[in-house]
Amino acid sequence: MSESNNPQLEALAAEALAEINAARETVLLDKVRVNYLGKKGSITQLLKALGKLPGDERAAAGAEINRVKQEVQSALEHQRVALENAELAARLASEKIDVSLAGRGRPQGSVHPVTRTIERIQMYFEQVGYAVAEGPEIEDDYHNFEALNIPAHHPARAMHDTFYVSDFIGGASQESEAVASSNDIKYVLRTHTSPVQVRVMENSEPPVRIICPGRVYRCDSDLTHTPMFHQVEGLVVDEHVTFAHLKGVIQSFLKVFFEKDLAVRFRPSYFPFTEPSAEVDIACVMCNGQGCRVCKNTGWLEVMGCGMVHPNVFSHVGYDTEKYTGFAFGMGVERLAMLRYGVNDLRLFFDNDVRFLAQFS
Repeated sequence: MSESNNPQLEALAAEALAEINAARETVLLDKVRVNYLGKKGSITQLLKALGKLPGDERAAAGAEINRVKQEVQSALEHQRVALENAELAARLASEKIDVSLAGRGRPQGSVHPVTRTIERIQMYFEQVGYAVAEGPEIEDDYHNFEALNIPAHHPARAMHDTFYVSDFIGGASQESEAVASSNDIKYVLRTHTSPVQVRVMENSEPPVRIICPGRVYRCDSDLTHTPMFHQVEGLVVDEHVTFAHLKGVIQSFLKVFFEKDLAVRFRPSYFPFTEPSAEVDIACVMCNGQGCRVCKNTGWLEVMGCGMVHPNVFSHVGYDTEKYTGFAFGMGVERLAMLRYGVNDLRLFFDNDVRFLAQFS
């Protein structure tokens, strides 16, 4: 530092240089810079005060102050570079990776049990020659009901607990059956994946062999029901298709799915879109048919519905009812997952509790 005729200025310069050398972090160094060279800094204030000096003293004083300012700036820059290099070296040392060490494994996520069940069902039917078909979840009333032999005011509509979508406001609302049958309501959140079967038949000729997995919606919520759930429905249409073919397909599927040679029974039932219709029961997987709380001591568990496709459905899609016959079946994915994995509350599938889901990794 050069000598000066202004002891006060020299003392200020010495003080600034000492603080610069003492700063051990870039944040502290920046504070020193602001204290001396900022808008309100000590050296900046001296430069602003030059205007108050007599004209013959102003030039010399200004030169002295600028010299000190440059020395402080140079010292600041030198110290900043040194500190940044030191901080970088420390960071590199702390983040150093020894590539010769064994890798640290990360826990893997798992496939959701519902997704796993859909994939398992889909894999089986694809292996035996079925194609997979999908369709819209917001469905028109025709495909969801009319084309499936469920006309307006049909009592079966009350069984579906439908979410109706009002097209004139563009939003979804739960309506009464009276409103549902009016001309104002044209769309629904599909109550089953059967509309996909209708759409496939409308656009293709027999033979047809498909399954239709997907989300469906009904106004229901308790231990064994949710407003949104998943179904897989199947359809086969060809010449000379019989109920015996249907029984064989279902019995083979259930044996493979549960990996047990379970007893299967078919009970007469009613569905508007099949005739004859049946409910399918299996021997309880919990007690092997001996009777327990799960099967209500009957030894049987209901797993799906099925039947021969109603001729009225074929008529809606233009199929020759004298030439073709077919069968259809439908199963709830969550119910099958509950039985396969021993889950006692359907809502566990949708709570996203990691402790529950981790069991399926």
